Amino acid sequence: MNYTETLNFLYSQLPMYQRKGEAAYKKDIGNIIEACKILKNPQNKFKSIHIAGTNGKGSTANIIASILQDSGIKTGLYTSPHLKDFRERIKINGKMIDKEDVINFVYNYKEVFHKIQMSFFEYTVAMAFNHFEKYNVELAVIETGLGGRLDSTNIINPELSIITNIGFDHMNLLGNSLEKIAYEKAGIIKLNTPIIIGRKQEGISNILKEIAHNKKAPVYYSENYQDYIQSNLPDYQKENINTSITAIKKLNWNIKDTNIKNGIKKITQNAAIKGRWQKISEKPITICDTAHNEEGISNILKEIKKMNFNKLHFIFGTVKGKDTNKILRLLPNDALYYFCHANIERSLNAKKLQQKAKKFNLNGTSYSTVKEAYMQSLNNAQETDIVLISGSTFIVAEVI
Repeated sequence: MNYTETLNFLYSQLPMYQRKGEAAYKKDIGNIIEACKILKNPQNKFKSIHIAGTNGKGSTANIIASILQDSGIKTGLYTSPHLKDFRERIKINGKMIDKEDVINFVYNYKEVFHKIQMSFFEYTVAMAFNHFEKYNVELAVIETGLGGRLDSTNIINPELSIITNIGFDHMNLLGNSLEKIAYEKAGIIKLNTPIIIGRKQEGISNILKEIAHNKKAPVYYSENYQDYIQSNLPDYQKENINTSITAIKKLNWNIKDTNIKNGIKKITQNAAIKGRWQKISEKPITICDTAHNEEGISNILKEIKKMNFNKLHFIFGTVKGKDTNKILRLLPNDALYYFCHANIERSLNAKKLQQKAKKFNLNGTSYSTVKEAYMQSLNNAQETDIVLISGSTFIVAEVI
């Protein structure tokens, strides 16, 4: 198989949560345990940091990886989902996995993995672990996919674990209360392993502390490192940076302050975290953000309110299975909306979304493609306006 054929196999033959949703979610980690046995347990041959949370875990993973790289540590990074290129998921020192490595891995293990009915996510986790071992990564930063306790990444024994925050998302899979969601996320807490908690939340912190206590895991809360952070960054990104620095300080790998500052500067100044408050144009200012739940949307709207502009043009789409009303209730009714759906099975139909939005006095037009919505927003927007693309990772991916 060539690279395109290999990706087609991964996307079309395997159950993929990003495209299919709940039907692709597996409520056990037996497959990844079996797969890693076949690979001779590569996850045990490099050190790691494990990150879970409702929002901010991808940004936190990228920030920590950038700091580690600046300090000269050979750093692996596993994140999901990708925006444009599958290889974004697996990086070493910022370099995406080579196409040949993807091809060879799938070719070598396709038949044996078929026998244990691997999902897309399980496949990519196994590929990442194998890649990090093969190229002698010293420390890998591993982001959970969904939840924590039953996530395929949860077979590592990290140097420390991080839970960024707990919010409402994926309630159909993780539970319909913050307490239940917290329990699932806390599944990454390991015996005698420090846990960093990014945000102290009333009612949730006690749950996390109790689970940590039972596992004899030292608990540390994120501290404020204002001197390291640019003032013009979004507040939610400042929170992620504080969590990242706290983790680095507790890691005890003798990482210098200059490495911390340089790592943060590189990741924030170069828009290296794709799709997270990413400006793709200045006239009009056009911002992409993959926020897709109540808290995420609320955070970006707070940032928008700080800006001077005439009209907000909002390209908005979401996926099936979410409580859309809770998100629509947050959206400003003085914006002009461009409702659209991404080219995946999980996307909520744009016309249905528009009909739901009308109940909340949100006015706009539905479009059959993301590209059409985006081009129309650019035609309508003046230089003093703002164009915002958000609501779904997949909407953002098609724009950038």
